[in-house]
Amino acid sequence: MTLTHFDAAGQAHMVDISAKSETAREAVATGCVIMTPETLSLAQGGVAKGDVLGVARLAGIMGAKRTADLIPLCHPLALAKVAVDLVADPDLPGIRVTATVRTTGRTGVEMEALTAVTTACLTVYDMLKAAQKSMEIQDIRLLRKDGGKSGPYEAPR
Repeated sequence: MTLTHFDAAGQAHMVDISAKSETAREAVATGCVIMTPETLSLAQGGVAKGDVLGVARLAGIMGAKRTADLIPLCHPLALAKVAVDLVADPDLPGIRVTATVRTTGRTGVEMEALTAVTTACLTVYDMLKAAQKSMEIQDIRLLRKDGGKSGPYEAPR
């Protein structure tokens, strides 16, 4: 297998996508923040800093839009949609985060979806760390992607 971000001499480079066709692209990523039931109740009921889930949703959207600034070899993309859903799950206990990103372009939006989830999870942690520093961010991964030469991908269950 050849890694696309390295040239024949092993030097890192931005992948040339100029010859690729523009197609509809979508990626969905997920992750979670594990916390105590008491901290989860704070996340659901609001805290002194404000609406934890609402702020984390906005942070995730902003993170997706700034992916090319954070990941050195990512192409800047015009994103058509970024949706970040945060759901309290008492069975974890914690917050499940899912991000869906869409564009029409020459390269995929997997990194944008993963960055949205990561940024949202970090924001949840930041806003609740005064209550619990031992929270864990876990299971950040790509669930599925569609569009492009490599075709659809769905993570194994």
